[in-house]
Amino acid sequence: MASGNVQALSSQLFWISAAVTALVDVILVGFLSSRLTSTHFRQLKWTLVGTATVFWGVFAIILMSAFWDTYYRFFFPPWLRAGGILLFVLPLYGFFAWAFHWLALRLPAHPIVSFCVMAGVESVLEHLWGLYSLKILEVPLLREASPLSILAFAFPEYVLYWCIVIGIAALLQKGWSRLILQMR
Repeated sequence: MASGNVQALSSQLFWISAAVTALVDVILVGFLSSRLTSTHFRQLKWTLVGTATVFWGVFAIILMSAFWDTYYRFFFPPWLRAGGILLFVLPLYGFFAWAFHWLALRLPAHPIVSFCVMAGVESVLEHLWGLYSLKILEVPLLREASPLSILAFAFPEYVLYWCIVIGIAALLQKGWSRLILQMR
C-alpha cells in the first residue's frame, strides 16, 4: 500500500480506543488479580519471562510485516524488517517481564496491578521516545493525531498486551504443573 493512500488516524480515534481498551483492561486485571495470588504470581517468574520474550518477538514480526509500508519504514532501517528487530525486542521485553515481576512483588498493591501499572508507564516512556526521537507524528498515518491522544492510548494498549502475556504464562505454568503431576 502506498503511503499516500493511507487514511491518517485521528486523535478522536485514539481517545475512543483508549477508553474502550481501558475498560477491557479493568476487566482483565480484575480477572487475573482474582485468579492469581501473590504466591502464584511469584511462581510465574521464568514462565512469564519466556512467554513475554516469545509473545513480543512474534508480535514485533507481525507488526513489522503488516505495517512496514505505512508506518515503520519512515523511521526504522530496512534490516529491522528482516528480523533484526528481534535483536532488540527479545532481550528488552524479557528484561521488562523480569523487572516488572521483581518490582511488582515488592510493592504494596496486588502484584498483577503493580505489574500492569509499570507496563503502562513503560509504554508511555516508549511512545514519548517515538514521538520526540523518532518523530512518529511526521509519519502520514499519524499526522492527524495529537501526542496526548497517542500517549492516552499507549497506557491501556500495553496493559492489554501484558495481561495477555500474564494469562498465557499462567496457563502454561498450570499446564506444565499438570503434566509433571501426571508423569509421577
